Amino acid sequence: MIGATMIRLLLVEDELAVRQGLTMRLSAEPDFSVIGEAVDGEAALEMAGRLRPDVVLMDVEMPCLDGIATTCALLTICPSTAVIILSLHDDACTQARAKKAGAAAFVAKSMPSETLLTTIRQVAH
Repeated sequence: MIGATMIRLLLVEDELAVRQGLTMRLSAEPDFSVIGEAVDGEAALEMAGRLRPDVVLMDVEMPCLDGIATTCALLTICPSTAVIILSLHDDACTQARAKKAGAAAFVAKSMPSETLLTTIRQVAH
């Protein structure tokens, strides 16, 4: 995009097929750039500190360090990064935990992809 700012994204998802699908879908958007992919919270923290993404898409359930704990830690390392929690568990408890951790938004994985795209653009600006 000429003259537009790219939104730099870091994907944090332990399921390979989900991560690949997200990367493919997000890369099709002219204003998104997927700058990294992490398979767990520990890798996400290292990558976020090094890459300084605008937005992190964070799965909740992951090995080593779950998405809620990773969000808390990530926001101390990169306070200007917005975290969007992605989860299969679209319940009030999970949403409340995400908000308490500092997530800018919560998107259920069952939602249409347009919901995620809109949310990314909203939290990035």
